[in-house]
Amino acid sequence: MRSARIQGLMTVAAGAVLVLAACGGEGSSTVPANTGGGAGALIYNPPFRIGSVTAAAFAAQVGATPSGQQLLLVTGAPVCGIDFHYIQYHTVGGAGEATTASGALMVPTGGTGCSGARPILLYAHGTASSRTYNIADPTSTTNEGASESGLIAAMFAAQGYIVVAPNYPGYDSSPLPYHPFVNGAALSSDMINALTAARSALGHIPAAGTVDGGKLFISGYSEGGYVAMATHKAMQAARMPVTAAAPLSGPYALSSFGDAIFFGSVNLGSTEFAPLIISSYQNSYPGNPLYMATTDVVEARYATGFATLLPGQSFSALVQAGQLPLTELFNNTVPTVTATTCSSAMVSGVLGALLPAITPPTVPAGEAPLFALGFGPLNLITNNYRVGYLCDAVANPDGVVAPQLGFGAPVTGLPPVNPMHPIRVDLKLNDLRSWVPLSPVLLCGGHADPTVFYPVNTQTMQAFWTPQLAAPQLLTVLDVDSAPSGPTDPFAAAKVGFATDKAAVAAAAVAAGATDGGAAAVTQAYHGSLVPPFCSAAARGFFSQF
Repeated sequence: MRSARIQGLMTVAAGAVLVLAACGGEGSSTVPANTGGGAGALIYNPPFRIGSVTAAAFAAQVGATPSGQQLLLVTGAPVCGIDFHYIQYHTVGGAGEATTASGALMVPTGGTGCSGARPILLYAHGTASSRTYNIADPTSTTNEGASESGLIAAMFAAQGYIVVAPNYPGYDSSPLPYHPFVNGAALSSDMINALTAARSALGHIPAAGTVDGGKLFISGYSEGGYVAMATHKAMQAARMPVTAAAPLSGPYALSSFGDAIFFGSVNLGSTEFAPLIISSYQNSYPGNPLYMATTDVVEARYATGFATLLPGQSFSALVQAGQLPLTELFNNTVPTVTATTCSSAMVSGVLGALLPAITPPTVPAGEAPLFALGFGPLNLITNNYRVGYLCDAVANPDGVVAPQLGFGAPVTGLPPVNPMHPIRVDLKLNDLRSWVPLSPVLLCGGHADPTVFYPVNTQTMQAFWTPQLAAPQLLTVLDVDSAPSGPTDPFAAAKVGFATDKAAVAAAAVAAGATDGGAAAVTQAYHGSLVPPFCSAAARGFFSQF
């Protein structure tokens, strides 16, 4: 969820393009569709140009509102105009099946620093529930992708980067009936296919003088942070050059993150993410099905239509229709565990002793209210499925979560060695503790993130990578929710900006009658609204070194 104030920062740029979208829409009706191309081939070349805006007009429109002025403080004044193109290309789905997808190609226009050889930013967007998500269209007020499109346009394209941003398979015009959510192989392939398609369009569009300058940067936020890291891994394995990468607030250590959630540390947004990941892995790995019937996983009240629920309608619409609970992932009744429930009496004994204290957890006290939101009588995941998962988590412990709960020592920082539960098998397969970068990486997030836990993801990757890096300067880790380290802190502006907006969100909530000092409002805004602009700004600053 996004606070109204910060949401305004991320959508005002889209409003600027909306005003000017009529200036220069160019189709490709004379170009036949490429229906037989391999992965990475454009379906239409040149691609359709949605809109074109000059730097001056963009700046004037963005700066015409208080929220727009706040955005410009974060992004800086636009130096370039932008041509927005809609690309469609051939790609693959989660099981390697051929499909198509779409995305954005944002091309800077103008004078020095905007035309000629320019760096490319390959950008991965965050989780979306609406199948109509389209990051190429910042002009539609009903498009879930408009806000992220506006932010990256202002942050990167208006500053001279060619931006390539896929929608992913399963969204917009893609015919794939599901989205391969946190499927690292599929989504990295899609990112590479989008990049290939976009590169083939350069030179064939109105801004024909803006070309690939040879520097490739990769970034993305939330799910996109995961996708960005998976893409960097895949490109490095394929010996494709990457200048630098900045994954932001992503769920990188999937095995540990999944175990943390099932052991009771339920994250905000879990009831939206669960249908996406279950659908993804059920379709991506048919030889390792997560269920035979949807009622094997979810309560009967949610089972009808669950297999194809997301992406679909907006999450809020699904909650209102009673098709998903707002926050209740698990039941608040302590599950029963017997000696026959798990693989052994020892395993069932360990789990049985743990369950009362983690249904829901009451420690640490500061996070207990968040975790409590994930439990209730209208839960999504059945107690039987939770117990089955946790039996395997005790028998085949994760090297981050299990030691914290008092079993599975010593601490290894690694995924489980031999998981057996189907979803734990898939989580390990897609866990990103499986490579070490050879080019510079910035990991950015906020330590109090209630949606993608910073300690179990960003800090776990930091601990995994640090002793293996060829040079320590290859990795930079930034917690934007921290004080500047001193006058030479290169990220001081991002940290101060974050603190200012965090305080503003809390103050607005108090002014509206909140009695908790605005804590709940900050929690709601933290992942979706507060962190993204400042981690994106930090990423651009990081990239400017290369």
